[in-house]
Amino acid sequence: MANIYQLMPFLEGEELYYIQNLTKEFDDKQLQMFAVVYSSRRKDPLTILVTTLVAFAGIAGVQRFLLGQIGMGLLYLFTAGLCFIGTIVDLVNHKKLTFEHNQKVAHEVLSIVKNS
Repeated sequence: MANIYQLMPFLEGEELYYIQNLTKEFDDKQLQMFAVVYSSRRKDPLTILVTTLVAFAGIAGVQRFLLGQIGMGLLYLFTAGLCFIGTIVDLVNHKKLTFEHNQKVAHEVLSIVKNS
């Protein structure tokens, strides 16, 4: 039986625990399918951190666009990250924002795998 950590060694902490619980009843084929699709769609917290730092160079909201939050991305873009306050908050909370996005992705992938 394949282990989710063997298939996705980049998972850490809360995300690893969440994915393990989500896929605990999967057989090897379903687990491999989940790992392939989820790996291609998830966002890395480091990427979100770097794109949040880019906001201080003048392009605010890139991290929100990457997380699929187009409305917030536009708001940040036109307000300079809500006068940098929103950008600073995102900088502090980049792991939480990424985890929330990845939870949504995991549920989408879960429905794909179960329907296959």
